[in-house]
Amino acid sequence: MAKLRRKRKSKKGPSGMGGGMPGGLGSNLMAQVRKMQEEMEKAQEELGELEVVGTAGGGVIQVVMDGHRNVKAIQIDPEVVDPEDVEMLQDLLLAAINEAAEKARALEEERLGGLEIPGLGF
Repeated sequence: MAKLRRKRKSKKGPSGMGGGMPGGLGSNLMAQVRKMQEEMEKAQEELGELEVVGTAGGGVIQVVMDGHRNVKAIQIDPEVVDPEDVEMLQDLLLAAINEAAEKARALEEERLGGLEIPGLGF
C-alpha cells in the first residue's frame, strides 16, 4: 500500500519571491506610514492650541475658535445689543461664527493639507 504525501504549501508569493516586498520595501513603507501618522497627530494637537478670530459688524462681535472649530469665546460690544432688534444681533453672531469657522478650516488645510504620504503620489 502506497503512502499518500501531502504537498507542502509554499510560503512564496505568486511571483516566487517570498511573501514580503522585495528589498525590505515593506518595512520601509511601514516606517514612512508611522512617521506620517506621528506628523498628523502632532499637527492635530497643534491645531487645538491655535486660535482664530471671526468678526462682524466692524468688530462689534468677535468669535474666538480653536483650530478644531470649537468656539472658545464670544465678545459682544454692549452698544450693538438692542432688545428691539434681536435679529440683527443673531445675524452678526452667525456671520462672525462662520468667518471664524472658515479661518479655522483654512488653518487646518494649511497645516494638514500639505502632508503627503510618500510613494502614493497624491
